[in-house]
Amino acid sequence: MRCPPLLSPLLFAAAVALVACAFDARAELPPPLARLLTEAGVPDDALGLVVAPVGAGPRHVAHQADRPLQPGSAMKLVTTLVGLEQLGPAWRGSTRLLATGPIVDGVLKGDLVLQGGADMDLSQQALQAMLQRARHRGLQDWRGNLVLDRSAFQPPRLDLGQPPFDDAPEAGYNVIPDALLVNDNLLRVDVFVDEQRGLQVLPLTPLAGVRVTHEMTLVEGDCSRWDEGWKTPELRPPRPGRQMDVVLRGTWPARCDRSVAFNVIERNDYIARLVRGLWAGLGGRWRGGVREGSAPADARLLAEHGSRPLAELVRAINKPSDNTLTRTLLLAIGRAAPGEAAEPTLQRAERALRGWLRGHGIDDTGFVLDNGSGLSRSERVTPAQLEGVLRAGLASRWAPEFVASLPIAGIDGTLRNRLKDGPAAGAARMKTGSLRNVVALAGTVPDATGQPQIVVAMFNQDRLPARQMRALVDALVDWVGRTRFEAAAAAPRAAGP
Repeated sequence: MRCPPLLSPLLFAAAVALVACAFDARAELPPPLARLLTEAGVPDDALGLVVAPVGAGPRHVAHQADRPLQPGSAMKLVTTLVGLEQLGPAWRGSTRLLATGPIVDGVLKGDLVLQGGADMDLSQQALQAMLQRARHRGLQDWRGNLVLDRSAFQPPRLDLGQPPFDDAPEAGYNVIPDALLVNDNLLRVDVFVDEQRGLQVLPLTPLAGVRVTHEMTLVEGDCSRWDEGWKTPELRPPRPGRQMDVVLRGTWPARCDRSVAFNVIERNDYIARLVRGLWAGLGGRWRGGVREGSAPADARLLAEHGSRPLAELVRAINKPSDNTLTRTLLLAIGRAAPGEAAEPTLQRAERALRGWLRGHGIDDTGFVLDNGSGLSRSERVTPAQLEGVLRAGLASRWAPEFVASLPIAGIDGTLRNRLKDGPAAGAARMKTGSLRNVVALAGTVPDATGQPQIVVAMFNQDRLPARQMRALVDALVDWVGRTRFEAAAAAPRAAGP
């Protein structure tokens, strides 16, 4: 069959051209895809690709399958599956509120300790409920310190001295976790234009002594692209007797109503201000300071909070591709792994992940782990390694939990607006990956006969816009969904008459 000309890899005709052409199963790349890459100006070595049956049989396509590439968030497949297998689906992180002294006539004679244990659901509402329980236990006033215990991970603060990723220090995706991350350290505000066309900012996080104002300019524009005019909010330290000002800057679309969250306040100060705000709202008094430390062995438990079980958390990780939750999970894996207490937790986590890979017959040569989320310029994984991870996940006793965590094409998560009109819609379950120079998809796609195929595709290309690489990857998935992979030894033929 003669392939029609491809005018642009961004046009749907590109996908049609892919599915209309048969290819030799022995070839590394289907000729239509190779042609697509050529017309887009993408060298063959920018792509790593595996298409293989879930069941027995050789790969249908293998192109640079053993080349280590940047996976973007496709790396989350490794972290979440190892987490399920080593921690178990019922694992929960926890937070404890402890008192270091007795409560006498409503007054705590000592410090209050907030002890972190990788609780990924420690929201302001959860913290408020813990403080409310302390009130029910008779605590009205404490004059000691609030001690923040992050000793579950080593070192306790991984964020110190670390540069922001892609120069976006305020972005929620850039928050580096610790064992006691409260509310993701995010200040949440509603930004809207009132009936008098005035821009209003409504704080949603009750931080004591913090005022949120703005110096933003209203412009005509698309609300879905509000962040194009956004600038990092300015933090103005308080003068004696004054509030701390957080000033929003940049431009804002004139007909836009959004909730925005950002990280600009140092995390110890953030927790102290949040506790003061919540405690005052509960009618309590606190006249002490805040410091880091560890809970003494004889501290008394006042309240405890547990996260959702890991079976649910992996959905919260993989569906929206949450970096902070993934990084916390990696640290939790490291904490549970064998090793000396003083050994860096990430070092123990890497040993655990590599051990798991080798234990499943996956060669870890070229595998580079940084934070487990893919939000990294150094992380590397090969298409063959991700293929092995997917096979292990499909064969795992926790396969239902693992598979259910993956975005469904055209339905939810990071694939809700992709692959909506082709055969993959509602059928493909795939983890996305995206960085400035990376686009990846890894998961399962049913072919034209309904047989599931493992597909791992990773583009690493500095010169090509991500949207163009995304179109190429989506066209490939579309091609898999329209192709009949009939027999292991025979060339697959395209769907159609």
